[in-house]
Amino acid sequence: QVQLVQSGGGFVQAGASLILSCAASGRALSSTGMDWYRQPPGMRRELVASISSSGTTYYADSVKGRFTISLDNAKNTAYLQMNALKPEDTAVYYCALDSNGSGSYDSWGQGTQVTVSS
Repeated sequence: QVQLVQSGGGFVQAGASLILSCAASGRALSSTGMDWYRQPPGMRRELVASISSSGTTYYADSVKGRFTISLDNAKNTAYLQMNALKPEDTAVYYCALDSNGSGSYDSWGQGTQVTVSS
């Protein structure tokens, strides 16, 4: 069974940086890649960034140029480096994994709160 454990997040002022981590067990991220979602207060969960097993990345337009997704295969951990944070980045952030290539997520991290003050 795949488990995802998140760390990082917190309360910062606009313009600051944060890094989120998502440590996986039970499946090698080098074979699956990872996606990061966020859910702002009162809004739907949205895809923020993804990285494939081959290293291809995708970013939502709202974070392009500010966020960077990466994998550390040795640590089996995914990261989301967030720079130049804005108040509209405030959300609960989740990592998500489709461990079997089924097209649907079978594992989610527990979520971590990111709050950006103006």
